[in-house]
Amino acid sequence: MATTQFNPAKFAQVPPGTYRVGKTGMLDNPPRSVQLVGYRISKFDVTNAEFRRFIKATGYITDAERHHDAMVFKPGLPEFKWLQDPTAFWRFPNGKKRGGIDGKSNHPVTSISFADALRYCEWAKVRLPSMDEWEVACRAGTKTEYFFGDDETQIGKYANIWHGRDHLKPDFSDGYMYTSPVGSFKPNPWGLYDMYGNVFQFCTGRLPSDKRAGSVHSRGGSWWCSLNACCFFNSVDIGSVDIHASFSNQGFRIVSNH
Repeated sequence: MATTQFNPAKFAQVPPGTYRVGKTGMLDNPPRSVQLVGYRISKFDVTNAEFRRFIKATGYITDAERHHDAMVFKPGLPEFKWLQDPTAFWRFPNGKKRGGIDGKSNHPVTSISFADALRYCEWAKVRLPSMDEWEVACRAGTKTEYFFGDDETQIGKYANIWHGRDHLKPDFSDGYMYTSPVGSFKPNPWGLYDMYGNVFQFCTGRLPSDKRAGSVHSRGGSWWCSLNACCFFNSVDIGSVDIHASFSNQGFRIVSNH
């Protein structure tokens, strides 16, 4: 049972109503209106410190620890190539030889699976956002490609992404090669941080293109994403991954109905 109490200061309130989501030309996310009840969504991604409290309280063992199959990245790999590292899990999200999370308590937890995120939510008495809830919160009332407008060159003010032309060399352009502390970049108009970049965020729900039950979805892009590769740091794109897959650029934020 979670021992921490709900803190409204860490959540943004989304009022009930009808909202527009989607984009013309997207088969999995076409333009449409959605009716949502009110909900509170966390201003920040779940951090290493918060996940550590869950592990300490429950003794839970993550998918990456049990299966030794977490996927990590190092500069020099071809585009969209990742390494399977049997030593990687949430305490060592990029593998033990690349260092752990000491001094990174306020970074988003990564190298956890969708199944792990659900167990955290069960313990904390919260839930993951649906894909529509995530998009409405991300858009924050805007109708543009990004919540800050349509000029993609402004993304660096709002998101920890990869600024290099490719992934052959390390990129520290914004001060971080991997994750950044939550809240390091400008928030959206509703006060939500890291909706773009830093880590992909798990969401619940199914897509018309889903062909198997083990496929789950995430949104918002990550520190790995660039304008030249996987530019999912926007309000409309939707990523897919296996329910038990663990990546060092994948995390989550939470919703509370308090």
